[in-house]
This record gives sequence, C-alpha cells and structure tokens, in this order.
Amino acid sequence: MKNLNRKLLIALCIFTGINSGINAQTKITIKGSDTCLPLVQKEAEKFMKSNKGQTITVIGGGSGVGIAALMDGTTDIAMSSRALKMDEKLKMQEAGKALKTAIIAYDALSVIINPANKVDNLTREQLDGIFTGKIKNWKEVGGEDMKIIVYSRETSSGTYEFFKEKVLMNKNYASDALMMPATGAIIQSISQTKGAVGYVGLAYVDASVKEIKVSFDKGKTFTPSSYENAKNKSYPIVRPLFLFYTNKAEAAAKPFIDYVLSAEGQKTVKDVGYIDVSK
Repeated sequence: MKNLNRKLLIALCIFTGINSGINAQTKITIKGSDTCLPLVQKEAEKFMKSNKGQTITVIGGGSGVGIAALMDGTTDIAMSSRALKMDEKLKMQEAGKALKTAIIAYDALSVIINPANKVDNLTREQLDGIFTGKIKNWKEVGGEDMKIIVYSRETSSGTYEFFKEKVLMNKNYASDALMMPATGAIIQSISQTKGAVGYVGLAYVDASVKEIKVSFDKGKTFTPSSYENAKNKSYPIVRPLFLFYTNKAEAAAKPFIDYVLSAEGQKTVKDVGYIDVSK
C-alpha cells in the first residue's frame, strides 16, 4: 500500500509539472522609446494573440527611461531609438549584466512645420541654425516675416540625442527651444502654431502637419522622408531602433524578439510606418 501511494504521489507530481508547463504564464515588461512605442505595441498585440499564455506590457517615456529601467531591473526589455552611451555600457558591465541587442526596424526622422508655413525645403546648415537658435525668423530661410518657434523632444529621448548628433553636429539646442515629453505633443503643438518647427519619427507624421524636404549636400538635392527614400538611403536622417535585454531575461524576451524579426513581424514594421530590417 505504501509503495502504491508513493507511485500515485510521483505520478501526480509529474502530471502537475506537465500541466503547469502547458498553462505557464510569461509576463514581460517593455519600457522606453516613444518612437518605438506604436510599433512594439502592435507587435505585442499580435504576438499575444498567437501565444495565449504570454502577457506583454508596453510603456513609453523615452529611450533613457527604458535603459535606466533595464539597469535597475524594473523592465525586461528596453526600447531605444539610440545606441547605448559609453557610461551606460560601463554601468551594465559593473552590474555584471550581459547586454543583448536587437535592431528591430529603422526610422526616418521627419522635420515638420505648420501647414500654413510656405517653406518647403531646408538644408542641414539651415536646420542647424534654426535648432541652435542662430536663425530666429522664417524670412531668413525664404519664408515670411515670422518668429521661429522650436519644438524638441526632452533630454531623456533618444530622438533628441540622435537629432542633436546627426543634424546639429552635437551643438546645443536653442535655450528657448520648447522641450516636449512625447512625440504626440510635438505634432499637436506644431499643428496649432504657425511659426513652429520640430522633428518626429516618420510613423507619426499626419495631415495636421507639413513635412520639410531636407538637403545634406548644401542644397543640391532636397529629399522628403518616406519608406522608399529611407530604404534606398537617399534620405539622410535615418536611425536604427533597438530592443535591449539582459542575459537574465533572455528566456522570456527572445521568443518575442524572434517574432518581431520574423517575416510576419517585419510586415507589421512596414504596416505601422517604419522601415523593415531586410535588405
């Protein structure tokens, strides 16, 4: 009888273990870049539909916020529209965290103005002057006599960092630039302010704002941001979008990242308005 009870107990434990594996719940938190936010939210929705035991929570706040959360262990995956800074890499190393990196898409950064503004084209040098505060009136770049109002993402944003590096050549933004907490706030503000200018990810551009054609060859060619122009590299302001995770979270994070990089996931990249990673 004792042997029978022991066998029944072992069988019950095995069954329970198998059953718990079938119904295992995996919860993943993803935090960071507002640029990545609409894409990763859509990818998470689709992933969860075909993986019923998975729960993915996606939160914005900026690339810096996501990376900081990854460092302190309050997120499993960090979304970022910029690469890690050297001091961030060092902190990860000091904490003994092996960092994993996946480029999930590319994004063209669009320069936008109010639709009532008649300016159509700007060179990199003119953008530099506008966003650093040297150019203060639209008449200086072929527009009407109207004060320029600069909108930028705030300093925790990877988009802020990338635009500063790529367009301003690491110069400081104008002291009176209005730093906004989210991309949607920039779109709304520029749509309501005739003299406004700002920059947003291509996927955010809508009919309430006007996109500027940009030249990085001193005015020889002016190119609008688009999927095609980003893909063929004729548009000059394009950056990779990252998901960062640590070796500790790899088992939970990898299936989702593999899905985003799959043919189905990359189709979603294009559908949402980003540039897929395939050549």
